[in-house]
Amino acid sequence: MSNRITVVPAAGRVVPDPEAGDLLPAAGRDVLDSAWWRRRLADGDITLKTAKAAKPQGAK
Repeated sequence: MSNRITVVPAAGRVVPDPEAGDLLPAAGRDVLDSAWWRRRLADGDITLKTAKAAKPQGAK
């Protein structure tokens, strides 16, 4: 199974998505974790969207 990450363009950035053939939407997209996206992250073009932690049962 391939590792996938959710990426979001950094504020003021327009980032191409080579797999989809379009621009990364402002809401972000689930993509294959690859060198391409790691370079965009290192350059500050994107940020990783983290999953929200689930609340434990019984928590208020």
